[in-house]
Amino acid sequence: MTTEMIYDLLEKELVVALGCTEPVAIALASATAKKYVEGQVTAISVKASGNVIKNALSVGIPGMNHTGIDFTAALGTIAGDPAKKLRVLEGVTNSDEDEAIALVTKGMVSVKTTDGPEKLYIEVEVKSESEEAIVVISGDHTNVSYISHNGQVLVDELKQSPSSSAGKDPFPKLTIDDLYSFITDVPIQRLDLVKKSVELNTAICKEGLSNDYGLQVGKTLYDQTKKGLLSDDLATYSMALSAAGSDARMAGSTMPVMANSGSGNQGIAVTMPVVAAAEKLGATEEKMLRAVTLSHLLSIYMKSKFGRLSALCGVTVAGASASAAITYLLSDNLDKMKAAIQNTLGNVSGMVCDGAKAGCAMKVATCSSAAVQSAILASNGLCIPSTNGFIEEDVEQTIENFCRLGNETSTTTDSVLLDMMVNKKRTV
Repeated sequence: MTTEMIYDLLEKELVVALGCTEPVAIALASATAKKYVEGQVTAISVKASGNVIKNALSVGIPGMNHTGIDFTAALGTIAGDPAKKLRVLEGVTNSDEDEAIALVTKGMVSVKTTDGPEKLYIEVEVKSESEEAIVVISGDHTNVSYISHNGQVLVDELKQSPSSSAGKDPFPKLTIDDLYSFITDVPIQRLDLVKKSVELNTAICKEGLSNDYGLQVGKTLYDQTKKGLLSDDLATYSMALSAAGSDARMAGSTMPVMANSGSGNQGIAVTMPVVAAAEKLGATEEKMLRAVTLSHLLSIYMKSKFGRLSALCGVTVAGASASAAITYLLSDNLDKMKAAIQNTLGNVSGMVCDGAKAGCAMKVATCSSAAVQSAILASNGLCIPSTNGFIEEDVEQTIENFCRLGNETSTTTDSVLLDMMVNKKRTV
């Protein structure tokens, strides 16, 4: 039962995504609503939770020159294919972009922040002259929990929708020991989805290393190793490779990624530091795939408690997961893997999430570096002691404390961050 449960977790939480998942989810909601509305669109209304708003404000949209929540909602309405879910904007064109901008320019798209408890909540209303439809996505980036058409309710699962705010664990009996047992025993041919995650995420990271995307964090770090200003070691290579993928993704690359727990950056950050370590250590493909599987599963496990969206950066969870997987490559000792998680969480726990944007690549680089440092310390028998801060003797309790930190401080922190983001003093 545990083995099949873990397979189900992988299939549910490893999803191919094109673009940052919050604006993509907005586009999915608007595209779904448009499916029910005949005729020319006259108005689009978006209501979303603060966590969604901050992640969709300024991040790049795949293949587009424009950004913004209003633009994304308009683009989804005009050209989105809801059947593609997190690839809803696949194939959009420049003419689609022009139409979307025209709707925005005419003042036909409005955006508001909701005050409800749900951290992942998107409500889009699309109107034509004679029809209207309302679609709600909540709890999960593809979970359409409510649909109404011309006042008639077609779907209403809002009360049953999975909550991302409470950090509820759907598999409370699962432990880190279970995940380790799974990755050591699973037949390698059952890990095709994990192999695909490596292929997709490696491709976009190499794209980021080769081209000038966003802040060029990954490319710049990588180039400095060739100039001798940085050493071509595991930590630098891990940072450069992982950050390059985030650079490309945040800048609107049209290449897909394998997301983990609803986050493409998290998908990159759990995968690529481990791939980098396997390459540097000369690990076999099988050993690398088992390590990446562990990283994916640990992140899914922790995010089930942490919540899909939070005031804290989710890449911290990815860093802790990757660190344990790198430790597996270094020493294959479960106690040392747990120590790596302790070390990473004790290091990067205070990193806040101030929305999806180009700067996310720097956070990916930071957590990738922390993952390597923590793994090396753990492999040498060094672990942050339980007398320090929120670290407990039992790693499971440390994770609970870390998730509590994210969940219980989120409301105030998110409110302050969002206020800062939308009320900046801008200069012309």
